[in-house]
Amino acid sequence: MIYQMRLCVTAVFGLGVAALALAATHEGAQTAGEFTVRLRGRVQPFKAFDSWQAVTLDHSFRRATSAILICDMWDRHWCSGATKRVGLLAKRMDPMLRTARDAGILIIHSPSDTMDFYKDFPQRKAVLQAPKVNPPVELDLKDPPLPIDDADGGCDTPGDTQHKAWSRENPLLSIGPHDFISDDGTEIYNLLRQKGIRTLFLMGVHTNMCVLNRTFAIKQMSRWGIECVLVRDLTDAMYNPADRPFVTHVQGTELVIEHIEKYWCPTLLTRDFAAALSGPTASH
Repeated sequence: MIYQMRLCVTAVFGLGVAALALAATHEGAQTAGEFTVRLRGRVQPFKAFDSWQAVTLDHSFRRATSAILICDMWDRHWCSGATKRVGLLAKRMDPMLRTARDAGILIIHSPSDTMDFYKDFPQRKAVLQAPKVNPPVELDLKDPPLPIDDADGGCDTPGDTQHKAWSRENPLLSIGPHDFISDDGTEIYNLLRQKGIRTLFLMGVHTNMCVLNRTFAIKQMSRWGIECVLVRDLTDAMYNPADRPFVTHVQGTELVIEHIEKYWCPTLLTRDFAAALSGPTASH
């Protein structure tokens, strides 16, 4: 009798362990497609005062519903200073793209005004095949003025004049076989809906211009209800320190990033992004 009771307890205990293991496996399967990153935003504790504080939080996203968008990382810019900075930026950006691609993150290349160069690329044709959808009614979001003066184009190298100098994306950036290419907000929104994308991680240039204002960029996508996140160390502003508020170029870029964190979307760092995607759930 005692022996039979021991067998019963052992069997029940074994079933319990198996159930716990099955539950743990199920929970792991639910979270396997997620990654968690540290975001930075800004809050205004007292609305009567224009005083903002940086805040951070850890937030989880799903790989299957996330995409990277690369904004206007051209091969050449009319401002020679901008061309040099974009080249340096591209060298740091491509390893991030490769990490994201290996982790199954969808990547969209958006070098504006260069679609003729890519007209025969399968990555360009794939965007055009996405079913057309009607974007939602735009959200009415506050759009305060920028904290820097870029009215003259923002170039900090004397003698450069505005003209179309670009013909393609910077060749230092890899384009994977399953990437996409478009410079049109409606096309990209169609693609996002087709792929079930809810979150766009934006990188590229220029922070105060195209990254905010293109039809595929932060303002428009936010108004259409897409979650946007700016990779703040993979962007650069068009700002001349000779203009208001008379700070260095780096400080001018940081002011624009802070503006985005206040009014548009959170930001994150490349190291946190790459580390999150390189975790044990990454698909290599």
